[in-house]
Amino acid sequence: MNKILVVDDERDIQTLFEQHFRKEIRHGEVQFVFSFSGEEALTYMYEHEQEAVLILSDINMPGMSGLELLKHIKEKYEKPPPVVMMITAYGDDDNYRTAMRLGADDFLTKPLDFKSLKEKLKTTLL
Repeated sequence: MNKILVVDDERDIQTLFEQHFRKEIRHGEVQFVFSFSGEEALTYMYEHEQEAVLILSDINMPGMSGLELLKHIKEKYEKPPPVVMMITAYGDDDNYRTAMRLGADDFLTKPLDFKSLKEKLKTTLL
């Protein structure tokens, strides 16, 4: 089973993912874990020895931004870092360039196209 860590300060994102991935969750294809800040995500990764194979992180969050989280993940983990896809409501070029320079594997914009996301996850996790 593939474990995906979703990092977003908007708590309703959990309901959205659970609704859109209901079948995949029920069939044991994927498991989602949710953190509501960058700091919480790092704590989870540390406590669970980075068992998430993929991280979907919002960029704009209070406290540690998604870009700061991305930088930390890509620089600090001795194990191969998980795939990190950045999500933002602002598809501006600066955020895109910064995310890619820091090692993001993909860049998605809100509102999320869950059909497209499912396809990306299938090709990334297989």
